Amino acid sequence: MKPKIVIGNWKMNKGFEEAEDLISEIEEKLQDYNFETEIVLCPPMLYAELVTDHANEEGSQFYAGVQNVSEYENGAYTGEVSAEMLAGMDVSFCIVGHSERRKYFGETNAIVLKKMLRLLTNDIVPVMCCGETLEERKAEKHFEVVQKQIEETIYQLTPKQLESTMIAYEPIWAIGTGETATPDQAQEMLSFIRSLIEKKFGTEMAVNTYILYGGSCNGKNALELFSQPDVDGGLIGGASLKADEFMKIIEAGETVIKEN
Repeated sequence: MKPKIVIGNWKMNKGFEEAEDLISEIEEKLQDYNFETEIVLCPPMLYAELVTDHANEEGSQFYAGVQNVSEYENGAYTGEVSAEMLAGMDVSFCIVGHSERRKYFGETNAIVLKKMLRLLTNDIVPVMCCGETLEERKAEKHFEVVQKQIEETIYQLTPKQLESTMIAYEPIWAIGTGETATPDQAQEMLSFIRSLIEKKFGTEMAVNTYILYGGSCNGKNALELFSQPDVDGGLIGGASLKADEFMKIIEAGETVIKEN
């Protein structure tokens, strides 16, 4: 069984000192363990160097990630940060296509694909988010919506590029709402996504591709979610802002690994 992956998406939260304290607290709690679960911290872009400094320390048990990247390589794009810049700071992972980026900043599948390709060119793992709204699920269009997102992003990659890419299914109706997809709902969609990958890239690639669940995953429900056969880990929002809660999610990943 491949290791679980737990990614903390801090979104636009924490002042500098708070961010430093949280990283240090997580680091301290990890010292007593030798986790197989892979851990990624994605603070606001401003703190990228802070998290990479800690991630690069000898014995560190987490990787550095960020929440966004420019679709452009370089040039007169005020306020943007390129994939090359992130690579120069030793960033290892980058979230792309999060529903909040799609909703508030108009990101389309085409833009998300451009960002993924920039990251892959610079040896940074894209974590591509997909998912449906409550209205789309009620209309029973959730499979159709997710399939379109996969076809217009993941399907445009080469097999080699897919090897360095992760997918995070996040039902939009469960993000920051306290609502969570049931384990059966999460498994159903992740199994569907894996079947789409198998159809395009083959069984071995489908098995090896990491597909995560995101959407109000916390210390109480992580074990049940992570126990589903197609859930390879979690993209964690609010629960990643509290070290104790984040540790419970990591421990859930470890429990599942040991049981299998």
